[in-house]
Amino acid sequence: METLIVRPKNQKQMATVEAVLKALNVAFQKEEKTKYNPEFVAKILEGSKEIAEGKGTKIALEDLWK
Repeated sequence: METLIVRPKNQKQMATVEAVLKALNVAFQKEEKTKYNPEFVAKILEGSKEIAEGKGTKIALEDLWK
């Protein structure tokens, strides 16, 4: 079968769409809208925490390509 992507503009529309799908016995799944993979976000946040704790390594700009 095909996949149908629905983008309701507000919570009322979302509730209506869900009610119709349930009434028609159509399987569906909700996904949270996110731009980034949660694992990626966790790695970035951990890296930021380590830098704040002084665990990072500084490289001078002139030494970057040596």
